[in-house]
Amino acid sequence: MRIDPETWKRLYERARLLYEENGTSHRLDHVERVMALAERLAREEGADPEVVRVAALLHDIGRAEEARTRGRVCHAAYGAELARKILEEFRFPPDFIERVVRAIRRHRFRGSERPETLEEKVLFDADKLDSLGAVGIGRAFLFAGEVGARLHNPEVDLEKTEPYSREDTAWREFKLKLSRIKDRLLTPSGRRLAEERHRFMEEFFERLHREVRGEL
Repeated sequence: MRIDPETWKRLYERARLLYEENGTSHRLDHVERVMALAERLAREEGADPEVVRVAALLHDIGRAEEARTRGRVCHAAYGAELARKILEEFRFPPDFIERVVRAIRRHRFRGSERPETLEEKVLFDADKLDSLGAVGIGRAFLFAGEVGARLHNPEVDLEKTEPYSREDTAWREFKLKLSRIKDRLLTPSGRRLAEERHRFMEEFFERLHREVRGEL
């Protein structure tokens, strides 16, 4: 199906208002980058572009609730059901809604449900790619600032640190999560982009270590 420009404009505005409640690392600029990546991957992999575009637009609308509950609510599951209600209000076809909802529910890195369809895999990869490279580094520091974390903590045992704490630094995010992403991507196009972005992050944090030690 093709979404007419007026419907897309209304849907985009609805999403924009919801994203204003999110923290700075998951606001609309993140969503727009994910949409651009998802549309690129959809073209390269042959996925349904409209399912991918709508799922990318709505994939993080549950983030505010997850943050409010300090992680007790899964933003993917909550956002999927919120997306269902919105798309039903807009009178999208039931099959289209279900495909979008499943993609949103399965896009989370730590989620229990793995992506199955090509559209689900494209959204998963596009979202993860925005966590890597120069953008990924910037977002990791933004999130650390949101939770009041310190700048850098290579001297501590990161496995014993807590999320949403002073020790939830960009370095912790990279070591415990972001460094594993490149091996978890699901499409050939996504894996190719992830390799280059991952190398950039490794080089950045190695330099950060040296600067913090006063070596540079």
